[in-house]
Amino acid sequence: MTATEPRWLDDEEMRAWLAYRRMRLLLSAAINRDLAQEAGLSEADYDVLSNLTASDDRRRLSELATRMQWSKSRLSHHITRMEQRGLVRREEVDGDARGSLVVLTPHGRRTIERAAPGHVASVRRHLIDRLSEEQIRVLGEIGELVLDPLEAEGSVADG
Repeated sequence: MTATEPRWLDDEEMRAWLAYRRMRLLLSAAINRDLAQEAGLSEADYDVLSNLTASDDRRRLSELATRMQWSKSRLSHHITRMEQRGLVRREEVDGDARGSLVVLTPHGRRTIERAAPGHVASVRRHLIDRLSEEQIRVLGEIGELVLDPLEAEGSVADG
């Protein structure tokens, strides 16, 4: 094999890769459909709201963008739509004219509190309850093994 020749996937590797891709697509679609039907939220809305509740109901827009792996521009546009629905508001950062905080509103807090039980039930129904304790442990290990170097790269997706 030359240095430029690809290392093709064998049958078992291809099976795992294709199953992962299809699972990711269908699992995400099922959970997002449930979230939209039950709570009227998109996955992005839920991600913003849950990140804010995990950080004292406020976070710098730039930190939130990094955490969510979004560009600041994409997140800013999404935050504008969420502001129009009364879920969040922006506040200026003292001493930083370019910085802004995204702040969870009382309506946003009530919305995430109503949405969370159904969201967790959906995650359980579509994934967690289908796995054994050992499979859950292994899935967590695999996720961390793959994510650690990707997060260390620090690339921000703009998708």
